[in-house]
Amino acid sequence: MSYSTVLIERKGHIGTVILNRPEYMNTFSSEMADELNAALVGLDMDQDVRVIVLKGSGKAFCVGIDVSEFHGKSHAQYLEWVTRMENVIITISGMKKPVIASAHGYAVANGAGLIAACDLAIVAEGTKIGATAVNVGLFCMGPAVPISRILGRKRALEMVLTGDLIDASKALEWGLVNQVVPAGKLQEETERLAEKLALKSPLAVQMGKRAFYGMSDMELSKAVEYSNEVFASLCITEDASEGVEAFLNKRLPVWKEK
Repeated sequence: MSYSTVLIERKGHIGTVILNRPEYMNTFSSEMADELNAALVGLDMDQDVRVIVLKGSGKAFCVGIDVSEFHGKSHAQYLEWVTRMENVIITISGMKKPVIASAHGYAVANGAGLIAACDLAIVAEGTKIGATAVNVGLFCMGPAVPISRILGRKRALEMVLTGDLIDASKALEWGLVNQVVPAGKLQEETERLAEKLALKSPLAVQMGKRAFYGMSDMELSKAVEYSNEVFASLCITEDASEGVEAFLNKRLPVWKEK
């Protein structure tokens, strides 16, 4: 399937979605919101893809919603509009495969929300990240959901109430991102991480990701019970048997994905 606002690349077991509105610094138009969602779902369903990378073309990762679409809507139309913009947060958490954000330049408003929503995030040195909507009389409501779950209340409120930009090093210190790398190494280091994940049992990774998100909002005893049930289900798969046998015999596993 071809898209107008995103590009899809495949390399081995890695699928990449590239936000492709560089002239608008990859702001979310309604079209891009829909196409990004569809592209992620398509790669999640692709049997050959084990890991998905999300990045932006041009000078920025993403700088939020395209406000040229803002004016002249009713309440119902604004609700439909913002729902389209924020669907990707739910989509990523519900996907089987891990999603890595690979960000550079600016990751602002919905761009910051994407970084928080992705399972892992690598950013280039000098990248500026912020929940800036409050500066124009709006508020990063949707992005605040994944940001608050990553950072906790005080840091998240600092971001969404001040609208200040933080740099990549502070984002790393706060725990919003996993790695900060030189700009010239962003592609290489992203591929290195993606390839590392792609070598793991796809079944274990996918079951593990789903269990992780599934148990996150449960009370402790229910979370442990649920996780134990998923682990027992994983233990009876061929990949688990193959992985343990390969470890004991000091050889590389050959995943059967079942």
